Amino acid sequence: MSTQSTPILSALTEDLLIRVNEKLVQDSDRKIWRLICKEFHRVDSITRKTLRVLHVEFLLTLLKNYTNLHTLDLSVCPCIEDGTITLLLHRVDHSMWARNLKFLNLSRANGLKFSGLEMLVGACKGLESVDVSYCCGFGDREAAAISGCGGLKELRMDKCLGVSDVGLAKIVVGCGRLERLSLKWCMEISYLGVELLCKKCLELKFLDVSYLKVTSDWLRSIAALSKLEDLAMVGCPLVNDVGLQFLENGCPLLQKIDVSRCDCVSSSGLIALIRGHNGLLQIDAGYAISEFSGNFVECMQELKNLNAIIIDGARVSDTIFQTISSNCKSLIEIGLSKCTGVTNMGIMQLVSGCVNLKTINLACCRSITDAAISAIADSCRNLLRLKLESCNMVTEKSLGHLGLHCALLEELDLTDCFGVNDRGLERLSRCSRLLCLKLGLCTNISDTGLFYIASKCSQLHELDLYRCMGIGDDGLAALSSGCKKLRKLNLSYCFEVTDKGMKSLGYLDELSDLELRALDKITGAGLAALVTRCKRLAYLDLKRCERVDDTGFWALAYYSRNLRQINLSYCSITDMALCMLMGNLTRLQDVDLVQLTNVTVQGFDLALRACCVRIKKVKLVAALGSLISSEVLGILHARGCRIRWD
Repeated sequence: MSTQSTPILSALTEDLLIRVNEKLVQDSDRKIWRLICKEFHRVDSITRKTLRVLHVEFLLTLLKNYTNLHTLDLSVCPCIEDGTITLLLHRVDHSMWARNLKFLNLSRANGLKFSGLEMLVGACKGLESVDVSYCCGFGDREAAAISGCGGLKELRMDKCLGVSDVGLAKIVVGCGRLERLSLKWCMEISYLGVELLCKKCLELKFLDVSYLKVTSDWLRSIAALSKLEDLAMVGCPLVNDVGLQFLENGCPLLQKIDVSRCDCVSSSGLIALIRGHNGLLQIDAGYAISEFSGNFVECMQELKNLNAIIIDGARVSDTIFQTISSNCKSLIEIGLSKCTGVTNMGIMQLVSGCVNLKTINLACCRSITDAAISAIADSCRNLLRLKLESCNMVTEKSLGHLGLHCALLEELDLTDCFGVNDRGLERLSRCSRLLCLKLGLCTNISDTGLFYIASKCSQLHELDLYRCMGIGDDGLAALSSGCKKLRKLNLSYCFEVTDKGMKSLGYLDELSDLELRALDKITGAGLAALVTRCKRLAYLDLKRCERVDDTGFWALAYYSRNLRQINLSYCSITDMALCMLMGNLTRLQDVDLVQLTNVTVQGFDLALRACCVRIKKVKLVAALGSLISSEVLGILHARGCRIRWD
């Protein structure tokens, strides 16, 4: 066989192999490609632009092999700290892997401090985008290190709790070419820092100051940003109509505004904003405005280019929908979750004019019936996402219309729609492009309905069957044979599922997120059968799976090396199995360990010692706070681990 294949490979030039390699989109396909032969592996090495590192122990080798990277993602790699960076820069020629690096993701790298960050930034001279979100221990010194990236265009600092105006000042002085900046939850930032930002970073196009104490003075300064296109101010309790009036005559290029959950904003503020920016593309005022005035409805007639409006939680009327339908012909997304006053007539008026809608959120609009859903299906043939949570009057008739007319539908949320039954799922299964289907609390479906979905919706990536009591092993068998691309599955409180079902799920090779809460018929044998085949599991919820014994947990410790988050609360695990789990699962970052009655204090102490250098979140019973070794707790805190006491 090798004598026949060699001439074929020699006829394939490097240029041709590179072109073939570029056609491979899926990670699984690229993995198979580079395992075929050394030449294919070499081509993959020189062409690969993006690297997401999962295991810190492989970081050095990977950066030696991939020297043309544009993007390096370390956000899911535990144990990134100053020592790691020192080792990396001394053992690997950073002039090779760092020379082309443009995008660096260090999100949640809590172990990394000023020294390591400064070395890393110094080595990567061409950085244009840095993400240090959720590095809660980052402060002004770390911000000063980032300011060394003179060419930086994008910076995400969400929840960097220690960064103050001093750190922000360092960044805006050193990174004057910033175009995108997110400061969400940076609670120490005040008006002084933002005022300097608006004077120095005149190229800003995107700014997120969500959950900060944004006042009218802030918005007066922000209004001076002549190139700002997108402004997010979610959950800012001090933002009011006066502040929005400052924006009326500023930010001439503004296209997107998010004032959701800003309690002091009313229709008057939005009217002022729209008057100054009738070219707005997106407005998110969800849970901010309780009711829209007649003047606001009239003002909406100017929004000819609007493509998305979110008004969740507001009181609406058919008049608003008529206005939107007549004037906002470009609308592709509307959010009406928990709105009062949404009627069948209003939705019919809306979709009669807005036929290009791709995303509609009607969650908790309880007056909606089949008539409205049928109108949506008939008019919006390009619909991609439809959310109908708690729309209890939706029945199989609606699903039939969706199946007939919405062939492009990718996401459907039917949570708590008890009118959904097996017959409805049979009709819905015509939507063969479905990627996400949520059926939680749909108590009238069974294995039969799941069989219909599995037989035709082969592209399904996510399925939620929370508390679907009629689902059992036969349904999971159908799912495992028909939906091979399934990645997320929620079976919590599906009490009929047994070890046989677990064995079926083992054939879902791409399964990464699995919720099995309170499945009291599965045992250690069932869990072992699952994990020996599902090697990609990253999130597993076993809370209250009380019949799973140590045999299952030993298998989990041995086979599930990619696991990042697990809930073991109320399980029957013992000291030995817990220590093995916490020691062996080197990627584990988030674990719930509440009410483990078979684990002793010494067992908790040893288990936490085994993972203290990499764990980022742990949930424990409050009583253990005074019993676990202060040394262990000190190490966890020093490493940036968040301990949640229950």
